[in-house]
Amino acid sequence: MYTASTAFLEALQEAGVSVIFGNFGSDHPALLEAIAEARAHGRTIPQVITAPFEMVGLHAAHGYAAVSGKAQAVVVHVDSGTLTLGGAIHNASKGRAPVLIFAGLPPFTQEGELKGSRNEFIMWLQDVADQRGIVRNYVKYEAELRTGTNIKQMVLRALQFAQSDPKGPVYLTGAREVMEEKTKPVKVSPTTFAPLKPVALGEDAIGDILGDLMAARRPLIVTSYVGRQPEAVAQLVRLAHRLGIGVFESCPSAMNFPQDDELYQGVQWNEPVQNPSLADADAILVLDSDVPWIAAHNKPSAKAVIRHVDVDPLKTDIPLWYLPTVAAYTADSLTALRQLNEALEHRKVDAAKVKARRAHWAGRHAERAARLQAAEATPKGGITVPYLMARLREQIGPDAICLNEAVTNFPAVCNHLVRTRPGTFLTSGAGSLGWSGGAAIGAKLAAPDRDVIAVSGDGSYMFGVPASVQWMARQYGAPYLHVVLNNRGWNAPRFSALAVHPDGYAAKANTLDIAFDPPPDYAGIAAAAGGAHAARITRPENIDSVIAEALRVVREEKRAAVLDVWLP
Repeated sequence: MYTASTAFLEALQEAGVSVIFGNFGSDHPALLEAIAEARAHGRTIPQVITAPFEMVGLHAAHGYAAVSGKAQAVVVHVDSGTLTLGGAIHNASKGRAPVLIFAGLPPFTQEGELKGSRNEFIMWLQDVADQRGIVRNYVKYEAELRTGTNIKQMVLRALQFAQSDPKGPVYLTGAREVMEEKTKPVKVSPTTFAPLKPVALGEDAIGDILGDLMAARRPLIVTSYVGRQPEAVAQLVRLAHRLGIGVFESCPSAMNFPQDDELYQGVQWNEPVQNPSLADADAILVLDSDVPWIAAHNKPSAKAVIRHVDVDPLKTDIPLWYLPTVAAYTADSLTALRQLNEALEHRKVDAAKVKARRAHWAGRHAERAARLQAAEATPKGGITVPYLMARLREQIGPDAICLNEAVTNFPAVCNHLVRTRPGTFLTSGAGSLGWSGGAAIGAKLAAPDRDVIAVSGDGSYMFGVPASVQWMARQYGAPYLHVVLNNRGWNAPRFSALAVHPDGYAAKANTLDIAFDPPPDYAGIAAAAGGAHAARITRPENIDSVIAEALRVVREEKRAAVLDVWLP
């Protein structure tokens, strides 16, 4: 029997969706039947991964999409499951994660008029006025499936939105009666709903950008997530080396440029200091960044010529946003970098000027490297994050996929893991905590042969519903290493309060109600929920051996591992 739900699964399969992260409810009998029917007949459909908590499921889909480059699907239960997606929908939106979310609707008949009609009390209570309105601020497209006759076209259209720049989540709903509807198979051309082709720079834009960069004494590229397209990293390296351009990362959510390259000028998040490379630059190309700097305490020179390239340079979902640019361009960064590099083949480059620029940036890079190396010295007291990350770096190798959700330790984790290969560093790209555990599951499922390492604060770890995460890791063979930086509380609210009120009452208070000390047994939670290897580290002396054993368990025993690292 071919139903609307059969067509739904067929559309996902044809669109290249690999996984459905599902949390099913009373609105999904037709979908569950269609899944069972497909398996009974040996028909290929996406793998179904049970997500005991909806937010974890969406974060897993986010992580899978980030590593694979392909949209994934999440199924949740009416308004309740939609609400339980929580901050994950914010992360998928701001992090530009292509994910299709499907939520059922309560039946719209109540006397058995149609198959799927109301037969449980809860179906009256789940009937809300505007379920799609819950997520409208966060999705690129939302619609209700109203008939089985065009359900495949509706699903493929939603995925076309999700995978066209700027990418992001989409949301579909469908009532039980609709999903039960018998229908006829529909053939759709693969090109009809293909993602839109990347936008290129115009010829004038290429000339203007190259003209500024070639004429400048201190040209600088600022980026946050050009590396979401791994192929773009090589193009960025090529451009920077050919012209002697420094590269600076602001709040990076991807590996954008090799951190050991002499042109790399470091990374900055919220640190209230002026970055010297940004201050010195006289020509700046902002490439794929939502927050290239925080002007209250770190900004370019007023004389700098600034140009901006992004698939969404207007930042249409951010009410207050602007840069002091001379021009901004809507373009795909990979396409734009290829264009700039190709155009350089037909231009004469001043070799002496390039050499001088490279020498300047290399000197700055060496100074920074020396500071970082000094910070990695073996601590005489408690564990420091630079030392911990340096020891972790030595054992995981350059191909490990590292997820950073360390919040107040974002810079230290990024600086001392030193990622050098595309696709080896990710953050959510947004602000809702609890992303790293679920995202690590998705990343491991997308890249089962690679090490996946998540580093988070203890607050972020708890936000991530670790019991659900660790159950999924064991159930679906997705072992990863989670390093919890345990400072017994939320430091981010403390830093925010003191930044605004450095001499206020909060600075003098004994408590700000943001501590959890003594803390939960973070590693023990993982062991109980998913049979994970659990270890606590309180002193620096045994860090190497503990990390080595955790990685051995992940690689050989195929079990997740959680290291509860106590910071001073």
